[in-house]
Amino acid sequence: MSETRDLKKYKNSKGLVEITDDEVDRMLCRRPGFEGIVSFKEMDEKLAVFLRKAREDEKLTRADFASIVGLSTAVYGRYERAFSRITVTRMIHLCELLDFQPIDMLFAAAPHLYGRTPEEAKDHLELSHLIRGLPHETVRNLIGIVSRITPEDRLDKVKTENR
Repeated sequence: MSETRDLKKYKNSKGLVEITDDEVDRMLCRRPGFEGIVSFKEMDEKLAVFLRKAREDEKLTRADFASIVGLSTAVYGRYERAFSRITVTRMIHLCELLDFQPIDMLFAAAPHLYGRTPEEAKDHLELSHLIRGLPHETVRNLIGIVSRITPEDRLDKVKTENR
């Protein structure tokens, strides 16, 4: 089966490379991060470390926390040991309980999604945290300011994505 030119062009424009991963039976495409391409298993392990630290920062035992998550200690422990994968709905629930934003957990596993360099990615994360604490009126004013300084092609893309 030959690949269409449009697909090849799309992959090149996104910086995607074909790889294999132990957890997937077929070839797939990924975008390299700051450390190259991190396997799905390694990302799961980074998510597990983040989750355990978030729980420990709240001074909750695994057993106590499992009870408010609605799981047995053993089942919840699978998330913190990267044995079970966290679904998006479970991540939302964990955000509610441990008071972190999804961006924090995703950043732990894939910081390259937030900038071209580690420093830029950290700056984007920090800005997100700062904005989160601002009053609504200030956020609305910032939207106006940032819209005026954003290049038109980027602004058009953001408007299209938000429809």
